[in-house]
Amino acid sequence: MRWKVHSEKPLYTDPWLDIRVADVEITGGRRLEHRIIRSRTGGAGAVVVDEKRRVLLEWRHRFITDAWGWEIPIGGIRDGETPEAAAAREVEEETGWRPGSMRPLTVVHPTPGISDSRHHIFWADGATYIEPPAEDWEAERIDWIPLSKIRGLVEAGEIVSGTSMAALLLAASGS
Repeated sequence: MRWKVHSEKPLYTDPWLDIRVADVEITGGRRLEHRIIRSRTGGAGAVVVDEKRRVLLEWRHRFITDAWGWEIPIGGIRDGETPEAAAAREVEEETGWRPGSMRPLTVVHPTPGISDSRHHIFWADGATYIEPPAEDWEAERIDWIPLSKIRGLVEAGEIVSGTSMAALLLAASGS
């Protein structure tokens, strides 16, 4: 059954988030309040793969979950920016590498039960090193990891970000 939304009311709003409570009708005419997070910008990132079938990843700590893991470069889409341009900018800012030609890989809705956030993920053919990352706080280290090792890293709990995991497993499945 498709839930029917009767109304949404804001609970908290800032430039990044719009947290709301929705009055929804579910099976049998029952109604409930459901919390939702509306994304203000959406996200964009890239799976950057070089000629040796290695992927450019960031080893980083996420304080919210207190977890370390490998992630693809990804971030918010700025006003007036296309998802592809945002993905390229994020790769360069976070890693210091400028991605090569890019094409859409997938779109991920990381938490569709509570959020409308949408992550546009691109495949980038290689990259050129430009300079150290502009955002040195983003990652503990940056490395090229063979696509053939992705599944093992997921199984070992070294890739825990849902968006990174989905995009990397998809990319690795074609390797």
